[in-house]
Formats: sequence, C-alpha cells, structure tokens
Amino acid sequence: MSILKEKIHTIDVYIRTFPKETQMILERLRKTIKEIVPSAEEAIAYGIPTFKLKGNLVHFAAYKNHIGFYPTPSGINAFKSELSKYKLTKGTIQFPISEPLPIDLIERIVKFRAKENLERNN
Repeated sequence: MSILKEKIHTIDVYIRTFPKETQMILERLRKTIKEIVPSAEEAIAYGIPTFKLKGNLVHFAAYKNHIGFYPTPSGINAFKSELSKYKLTKGTIQFPISEPLPIDLIERIVKFRAKENLERNN
C-alpha cells in the first residue's frame, strides 16, 4: 500500500507524503514547536499535523507553494504587524515555500499560544 493510500495517522506519515525539500521545511517547523513546548502532544487533526497542549496549540500543513501555519486567530492577532508581509486569514498564516521560515517569529507565536492555553485551562 502506498503512503498516499494509507490513512495519515502520524506526523511522520504526513511528512513522508511530500517531496524531500518540503519534508525538510516541515521537519524544521515540527522540531521548532517540539523545542518550545516539549510536553505538547503530537497528533493529526483535521487531516494535518497538530500539537496539543490543554487543547489545540497549533496546526501546520504543506501546500504546493506555501506552508500553512494555524495558530488560532489569537495567535495571529497578537503578531499581526509582524505578519503583515504574509498572506493571512482569520486563523491561517501562509509562509511561502520559496522563502526561509521565520523561525524566530514562529517561536514567539508558539510560546504565546502555549501561555494562552495554560492560563485558560488553570
């Protein structure tokens, strides 16, 4: 059975469905999130990689021309001015595949979301 036909049930399987260059970007994003919040649980939700910490923390996904990063609307609103160069929706940031990931910004967004989830659930 090919990877594309098997059910995507882990982040590893999800990442393996993409070309090597995209896999490297996804692994970098995954590693960054794990370093910031090592206690977060990895999952697949809505068919995409998800990190959970007392609820959904962040999601990410790969597309042909961008990496979708989903830090909830609050994660976007808190960093709106710094995100102005990217295509945004209420809950989505699109990082172009042709550009390096803004790791410093992603780290700050993940820290913000972790703090928000932990404070909300205490």
